Amino acid sequence: MFTEAVLNHFRNPRNAGELPDATAAVEVTNPVCGDILRLFARFESGRIAEARFLCRGCTTAIACASLLTEELRGRTPAEARGITAHSLSSALGGLPPATFHGAQLAAEAVAALLPQLPSCAG
Repeated sequence: MFTEAVLNHFRNPRNAGELPDATAAVEVTNPVCGDILRLFARFESGRIAEARFLCRGCTTAIACASLLTEELRGRTPAEARGITAHSLSSALGGLPPATFHGAQLAAEAVAALLPQLPSCAG
């Protein structure tokens, strides 16, 4: 059913909660299944210093959001663009088609977040 990595992130989500001093915050939804993901990030010195999330959704949506916050930390916006639904799914041991929408929701959150981050020029 679910890989150990998915279950681990679901049972022990990393970086759950709001980020009061966030540089940017976005909310994305999956209207088909009703999953909602709020993603917060703090940007410092050209990199994402911290990321947190709130998610109301299925096991996979929560696991992908948890993994996403770990993947974002320390990356530049350009590097964060490389985080895709497929890379998240792969990092969690491969998601079956029925639960892949959790990875897609997380990838949509990254795409929505990046334009809100300051330019790392300079």
